[in-house]
Order: sequence, then structure tokens, then C-alpha cells
Amino acid sequence: MARLDHHGAVSNLLAEYAACIDSDDLEAWPAFFTEQAHYRITTEFNHARGLPIGIIDARNRNMMEDRVASLRQANIYEPQRYRHIISAVRITGNEDRLIQAEAAFMVVRIMIDGSQELFVTGRYLDQIELSGETPLFAEKLVVLDSDKIDTLLAIPL
Repeated sequence: MARLDHHGAVSNLLAEYAACIDSDDLEAWPAFFTEQAHYRITTEFNHARGLPIGIIDARNRNMMEDRVASLRQANIYEPQRYRHIISAVRITGNEDRLIQAEAAFMVVRIMIDGSQELFVTGRYLDQIELSGETPLFAEKLVVLDSDKIDTLLAIPL
């Protein structure tokens, strides 16, 4: 697959990923990942220092499915939804069928009363497996620009 084809596949994967979360189709969210994928949200401070602490840290698809089940059945949080705005994708590496990519993002949070606020900004550092029919995240590292984290971070970013 040519480098330009990689760019299109990665861009489409990110667009579909954001649309899934923004439309509250969280049950479909884990399907964007390989079975043994790693999904972690951290801060730029921790990432720059190599600190492994994650705000959310799911080490396989089963953990992601458990997170969605707990959001739907156990967790209590104020109803909200997101709107992702994602920058152009930058391919940062390509080894065999594993693509490394980076994209900046902003997430606006919309509350049940209609209020909207810039919730988080950051960047996605992704490893994307291209060996199957559709690209899947083998690793998704969500690096938040700020160390100030709202306690309402419940929905995946």
C-alpha cells in the first residue's frame, strides 16, 4: 500500500472513530481496536517524562468493553456528549503492516442543558494495524495538553 493510501486509510479510521463516540455509539467503540490493543489517556506532563500512569488505561479490547458496560450500567455521571475536531493526520512511521500516526484534536463537551465548552485538547499517537480487511488501532495513546483534568472524563476520547 502506498504512503498516500495509508494516509487515506488512517484519516478515515480517525473520522469513523470520532463519529462513533460523538454519536454515543459506545458499544461499537471497542471494535476500532485489535484484540490486544492498548488504549491510554495521559497528560503531556506524564508522557514527556515517560510516566506510565494513565487516566484511563485499557490493555485489551475486553477491558474497553467492560468500560462501556460500566458507563451504561454502573457509573453515575451527568449526561453529556462530545464533538471531536481532528486535525490533518501525519504519518510518522511505517513498518510492515503497522502505521504510526499523529493527529491533534479538540473535544467540545455538550451538557444536557445545552451548554458547550472546550473540554480537552491534545494529540493522538496511534499505531494502526493494516493486516486485516479494515485498519484497527493496535495502540491509541491520547495525550492531553493540560494536566488539569475534569472529573467528568467518563466517555472515551
